[in-house]
Amino acid sequence: MINLTHLSGESFVLNAEYIETVEAKPDTVITLFNGKKYLVKEPVEEVVRLVIEYKRKIGSILVLPKEGE
Repeated sequence: MINLTHLSGESFVLNAEYIETVEAKPDTVITLFNGKKYLVKEPVEEVVRLVIEYKRKIGSILVLPKEGE
């Protein structure tokens, strides 16, 4: 689950497992696998960062060391 902000300023939590696409149009539009869409204040890069952070926490993304480490 990731914390996001509606354009109205209201915070909400979204299940990151249901996200299909994240687009800038110019507001950030998150589309879920069922077609439901959310407009959020966070930029695309922030949503992606939050999803990656969430998936690392639950162990569904393998974190590899950077080259040279």
